Amino acid sequence: MPQTTPFAAKFRHDPYTRSSTRYQPVETHYGGLCYHDNSLVSGSLEALIQHLVPTVDYFPDRRMREIAPKIVQLLTEWTETFPYDFRDERMMQGLKELTHRLALGDELSRRALQRVTQRLLRKLTTLSQYEEFLVTTSSVGMEKLTAQKAKQQSVRREDVLSLCSDPFVMAQQLTHIEMERLSYIGPEEFVHAFTHKSTQDNSKGFLNKRKTGNIEAYVEWFNRLSYLVATEICTPVKKKNRACVLEFFIDVARECFNIGNFNSLMAIITGMNMSPVSRLKKTWSKVNTDKFDILEHQMDPSGNFYNYRTALQGATHRCLTAQTSREKIVIPFFSLFIKDLYFLNEGSASRLPNGHINFEKFWELAKQVSEFLSWRLAACPFERDRKTLQYVLSAPIFSDDELQLASYESEGPENNMERDTRRSLRSNVLCSLISFVSKCV
Repeated sequence: MPQTTPFAAKFRHDPYTRSSTRYQPVETHYGGLCYHDNSLVSGSLEALIQHLVPTVDYFPDRRMREIAPKIVQLLTEWTETFPYDFRDERMMQGLKELTHRLALGDELSRRALQRVTQRLLRKLTTLSQYEEFLVTTSSVGMEKLTAQKAKQQSVRREDVLSLCSDPFVMAQQLTHIEMERLSYIGPEEFVHAFTHKSTQDNSKGFLNKRKTGNIEAYVEWFNRLSYLVATEICTPVKKKNRACVLEFFIDVARECFNIGNFNSLMAIITGMNMSPVSRLKKTWSKVNTDKFDILEHQMDPSGNFYNYRTALQGATHRCLTAQTSREKIVIPFFSLFIKDLYFLNEGSASRLPNGHINFEKFWELAKQVSEFLSWRLAACPFERDRKTLQYVLSAPIFSDDELQLASYESEGPENNMERDTRRSLRSNVLCSLISFVSKCV
């Protein structure tokens, strides 16, 4: 539907003002809706429904042949942009009923809508397969079992450098994982993530059935990568080997920055800043930290992540003027992106004081989400290294206690408090292992 005033309303001369501190809605009204420069900015929910929903007078059945192509266009954009809406059986049933109605009036539109439905079903099937994959690869119990078995064995634990010693290749594989997981995040998930639970969407509401599983899986991936980095650094017995792993991940982080993969960059920095890693003073003394200091400066949270936001703007500009597929890659620091959306949503009222819907707020939210959706459409141009990908996704990672204990085993406690902590950690890890084995038996 058009977002402009009806033709007659354009000739009304209604004055409006702009305040230097706050935007003042335009005093141009038509049918309970407010317009600014012929663009709809707010309106009561009832007026919006009246404006958007077809009626017998507006779209009578006898004009089905005329409106059918527009219905197909609407449903095409809807199913491509918000496919997860149709995981709800009621939505899919409505789509089937509409297809049946179109079949009575326009054969071409019916066939077009059938193709839309087929594409939608393929997309939903792919989503279901991806979710099954996540369940398989993120089995926490299996990871713990693998880690405990690895620690019990006397043989040398396989490490990341034995599989991939090239930082650029590792950064490419991390980018593969990032872009694949980003591609499954639907815009509906952002809507659900920031929807307050209220009496209006209890138990039976559509919004209550929305899932944020792909957003949650992406956040879990960030945490896994951070813990994997910390585990790989703390595991080697020899100091020089720990230093090599540390230098390797610093170089990987730098390559991620060059690619435009800011999420993996931040996950690696987070892993290296964990207490079990940061306390390894002897290991850090063997590493030239200049490159790491530069990366930390780029992701410095001061000034609301000013340096990172500047780098992100540069990557976005490169994406818009890209000559190669590699230049199109923009992977934002996802937790900060979510935080920005949250404060934008919480910082502005959804309804204006007069009860109208605040269109400007939702347009700004849509602008940011749309930019994110454009980033996720980029194709990853790098060759896959299946062994490295498998290792990154399934290698055992330590828990907080196991990391801290591994750190103390690598470089001993420096004071009585740390010695007491190590004894406590040994006891906790041993009890956890005994409990786990007894359950298995």
